[in-house]
Amino acid sequence: MLCRAALSPLVRSPGWCFVLSPHAIAAISRLYLPYHNQRLRNESIRCWSNIPFITMPLSRAHGKSFAHRSELKHAKRIVVKLGSAVVTRGDECGLALGRLASIVEQVSMLQNQGREMMIVTSGAVAFGKQRLRHEILLSQSVRQALHSGQSQLKDMAIPVLEARACAAAGQSGLMALYEAMFTQYSICAAQILVTNLDFHDEQKRRNLNGTLHELLRMNIVPIINTNDAVVPPPEPNSDLQGVNVISVKDNDSLAARLAVEMKTDLLIVLSDVEGLFDSPPGSDDAKLIDIFYPGDQQSVTFGTKSRVGMGGMEAKVKAALWALQGGTSVVIANGTHPKISGHVITDIVEGKKVGTFFSEVKPAGPTVEQQGEMARAGGRTLAALQPEQRAEIICRLADLLTDQREEILLANKKDLEEAENKGRLALPLLKRLSLSTSKLNSLAIGLRQIAASSQDSVGRVIRRTRIAKDLDLEQVTVPIGVLLVIFESRPDCLPQVSALAIASGNGLLLKGGKEAAHSNQILHHLTQEALSIHGVKDAVQLVNTREEVEDLCRLDKLIDLIIPRGSSQLVRNIQKAAKGIPVMGHSEGICHVYVDTDASVEKVTRIIRDSKCEYPAACNALETLLIHRDLLRTPLFDQIIDMLRVEQVKIHAGPKFASYLTFSPSEVKSLRTEYGDLECCIEVVDSVQEAVEHIHKYGSSHTDVIITENEKTAEFFLQHVDSACVFWNASTRFSDGYRFGLGAEVGISTSRIHARGPVGIEGLLTTKWLLRGDNHVVSDFSEHGSMKYLHESLPLPQRNTN
Repeated sequence: MLCRAALSPLVRSPGWCFVLSPHAIAAISRLYLPYHNQRLRNESIRCWSNIPFITMPLSRAHGKSFAHRSELKHAKRIVVKLGSAVVTRGDECGLALGRLASIVEQVSMLQNQGREMMIVTSGAVAFGKQRLRHEILLSQSVRQALHSGQSQLKDMAIPVLEARACAAAGQSGLMALYEAMFTQYSICAAQILVTNLDFHDEQKRRNLNGTLHELLRMNIVPIINTNDAVVPPPEPNSDLQGVNVISVKDNDSLAARLAVEMKTDLLIVLSDVEGLFDSPPGSDDAKLIDIFYPGDQQSVTFGTKSRVGMGGMEAKVKAALWALQGGTSVVIANGTHPKISGHVITDIVEGKKVGTFFSEVKPAGPTVEQQGEMARAGGRTLAALQPEQRAEIICRLADLLTDQREEILLANKKDLEEAENKGRLALPLLKRLSLSTSKLNSLAIGLRQIAASSQDSVGRVIRRTRIAKDLDLEQVTVPIGVLLVIFESRPDCLPQVSALAIASGNGLLLKGGKEAAHSNQILHHLTQEALSIHGVKDAVQLVNTREEVEDLCRLDKLIDLIIPRGSSQLVRNIQKAAKGIPVMGHSEGICHVYVDTDASVEKVTRIIRDSKCEYPAACNALETLLIHRDLLRTPLFDQIIDMLRVEQVKIHAGPKFASYLTFSPSEVKSLRTEYGDLECCIEVVDSVQEAVEHIHKYGSSHTDVIITENEKTAEFFLQHVDSACVFWNASTRFSDGYRFGLGAEVGISTSRIHARGPVGIEGLLTTKWLLRGDNHVVSDFSEHGSMKYLHESLPLPQRNTN
């Protein structure tokens, strides 16, 4: 009998591991827990480990599984099932220690967030096999050495090891390993071994349930495993007939039964495959199934089971569906991949697109993967149309923008009212969100401009070379493929980008901000109506599902180019998240205006006012004003300061400018700041050369301006500033696709490859090579061959300028 005095230090010591049966812990709870229950109820901080543990409001009513991945972050009680292939090494003898340590770290992190974590683990057989092999080898080597009297040992055969014996030998070592690992995070762990009888015998089932609840209440992580030392052979696959019936014959069914029994919110099943595929993994056409719905079993072909363990993918799916039916959400994912295993559990809980998510709620529309495929197919059909047909679609969209003006503005009014009521948008963003009759008219004009300029954009020959007699090579323009454009608070961006994609023959996925949902919906509907006149409605898709931007950036097999339109933070996040997909854009718009000693008094204030005050939230607005030192304390300088004050522009002083002033404005925190508001930095430079050096050091290669009447100085600035747009005596706000005559732009790129500056149709095209021959082979051009290379440049076909 365990006494209270002996048990108390055991529970309080961090990292202790309990190896107790359900009966033992039930007895302990009757002795010990009443003593502490009252104190637990009165405290919001639990201290069962030596780190104060602050609870979080994660609880939810159980009974229905989560409908979407984004809801998984609300999961309070979580079961993590570790398959044999996850915890064992490739040779099946011993444990994958690094992988196991990473899993323990993630479980500990979630436990310390206030969640209730449980682990269903395999690995005892593998660990025991390693120990028994070692013992057998040691025993055989000693006997052989005694028998032969020789120091050199012969090859020794190791007998086949019985699994139950391996489990018995490995169970204690496995638990000791978990104990050591969880101790590093000041978390206690308790081992529970179960068999089928513990679920089918009502008294044992109640004991098990009570044990697990008491352990969770004490902030202890239960580690559960089938008692493989005594478990009978697997029964025929006759279980999973209903919510109340499931045979515990492997750890998949154990995890499912435990999840339902304990009313858990989430079951994470880690295996050695990424999830469910529509055909056996590794086959050419295999595609990972992102979301699996009950009834989809017919669309899945199951392969063989993993190299170790008793369950295969079919068993995992059956167990997952059983748990889902019982109200527990399920994700099956890869726990062995070295690039993701270090964060796979936390990624799943954060709602990221990892593995296969089981859901009972089937969306009404297509998945984003299906939309990507539709955009790809639609884009190829679009590219095959005649230029006049693509132009006709764009002109039709322009007409719809004016004809359906009332419906568009009504939808936009709903967005504005919702944004104002929720108070989640700043004034500059509200201005971006707002549509008006004049904006729609300008949009229509820009779209017709795109239609007129796109007549020979796709399929235009840009180089012709005669390689040899009757062997001609052409380089022609072609669409990039499928574009993903992510934009914030700018519904007018949707028809602009759609028109550019149509003109360039690209498929398009659009992801707009929630704040413009109503506006985007009507504008996309009109875009598809225009596309329908030539049967290419699917070429432009609006993503309305709950996919996070980070998940979209991982669809490298569906998307060829990502174009972000929004805040610098959005662009940086996308550039960071995009894996294997190029991103066209700029993370910051730190634009400079340099006022030279030879600047015109009349031009300076007009250009500066327009650059800073016309639209301060724009990426092409002035952020840093560079002034030549000789202009300080001159009437021109005073005029600049007075104008900025009248326009209510807050001034920040650069280090050198502050040094010239007795009472200076607030000194700038960083010279690399994009204010996006009525604020700017003023800094002093000694020459045009120093202005160029400042721009290169602190600028973002977006747009930079010089104001001067000295042509030589201006040309030096134009030639030496390495930015996408460099202007002389003109506002930074001219850096825009519409103002450049491109009709519209998908964005402004500061990249040094492909497109740079405002990106119109040309920036959405790439090239391919066409070679036309007549029975030509390379061997004919060898040293003793019959043909010679000519490499003659041929004239290009006449461009259509109408």
